[in-house]
Amino acid sequence: MDYVYGPGRNHLFVPGPVNIPEQVIRAMNRNNEDYRSPAIPAMTRTLLEDVKKIFKTTSGTPFLIPTTGTGAWESALTNTLSPGDRIVSFLIGQFSLLWIDQQQRLNFNVDVVESDWGQGANLEVLASKLAADSAHTIKAICIVHNETATGVTNNLAAVRKILDHYQHPALFLVDGVSSICALDFRMDEWGIDVALTGSQKALSLPTGMGIVCASPKALEASKTAKSLRVFFDWKDYLKFYKMGTFWPYTPSIQLLYGLRTALDLIFEEGLDNVIARHGRLAKATRQVILFDFSCDFFRSSPYRKYHTLNLKCRIAVEAWGLKNCTQKEEWYSDTVTAVVVPPYIDSSEIVKRGWQRYNLSLGLGLNKVAGKVFRIGHLGNLNELQLLGCLAGVEMVLKDVGYPVKLGSGVGAACAFLQNTTPLIASRI
Repeated sequence: MDYVYGPGRNHLFVPGPVNIPEQVIRAMNRNNEDYRSPAIPAMTRTLLEDVKKIFKTTSGTPFLIPTTGTGAWESALTNTLSPGDRIVSFLIGQFSLLWIDQQQRLNFNVDVVESDWGQGANLEVLASKLAADSAHTIKAICIVHNETATGVTNNLAAVRKILDHYQHPALFLVDGVSSICALDFRMDEWGIDVALTGSQKALSLPTGMGIVCASPKALEASKTAKSLRVFFDWKDYLKFYKMGTFWPYTPSIQLLYGLRTALDLIFEEGLDNVIARHGRLAKATRQVILFDFSCDFFRSSPYRKYHTLNLKCRIAVEAWGLKNCTQKEEWYSDTVTAVVVPPYIDSSEIVKRGWQRYNLSLGLGLNKVAGKVFRIGHLGNLNELQLLGCLAGVEMVLKDVGYPVKLGSGVGAACAFLQNTTPLIASRI
């Protein structure tokens, strides 16, 4: 089907799957191997230790499961809970909705706390529920850290603070599919009992590996949880961990080598630097910032006329005169920005035109925000110039569909911000 290919590279700016680094592609370009040979268990041992670093845990136990984030959800739930258990789960967008649907279909008693799409989890309601639950009927709190449908990030530290305040023993289960390796995530410090991510997000791998990390408390809960599980049973993994062979069934050899290289790239850059890079690209996409016009660059001709001005540089989305779907700055995501379009424009036409004309892939609006927003994913193996290419493409698409954007407005603002904030590449200094 040759029609799907355009000249040059596809500009992939959906919030996952994301761009795969060339080094990872090369690492995965290999034949199958016997996973029972000494080589694969030896590599797996190092992978399990290094995966703990991206969760920022020393006490957690990781599981590398050949599945997607949806399977990782099911693994987290069925290994720690029993049918009929009461759980509090927050509905703030499409992916939290899907996880809640899974929870209900697995026959848990789901206490849904719903917010408007574009808002974060209502933690005041959580506090009231925990305060009233003196009998500790709530067995788990389930929350999506980063809701990619709306570009909302929840405050996990605040959830832990509420649990501790009421001395409530509920398990703390977190979907970190689009946050881990991109946003600040501290499993041990925040007392998270089960965290999970998918290979196709900030790890910048192909889809196909769900990574789950369980605390000692979660492992203890798994001993008495009565939910039916087979493929996702942690007990089978733990049995093979003790044997030193690690795999209760056939893993994807290619993904394991890809994961090894992906982790090496993250550690070479430095995990904190990776997180800072995501923050920088996100700000370049969305925020209003105060630019420092006192620098030497603006003292020189022909820019000296700006030297005494106190000007705000409107970055990207706001330079276009559009709104962020996320309603408060405290909820802004550093991995995806959902852009609200005027009512006379169907956002799906923006996504379609970007793909058809400019080989640019943007995220569709989903469910309640279908046709109302398009999404710019800025996560994974991504740099400043790639982002600027995306923003230039979005401007042209907006012009195509009849929105009166001034070409160069967002790109210029983002350039000014990034030129002032982008550090030297550490390995090249």
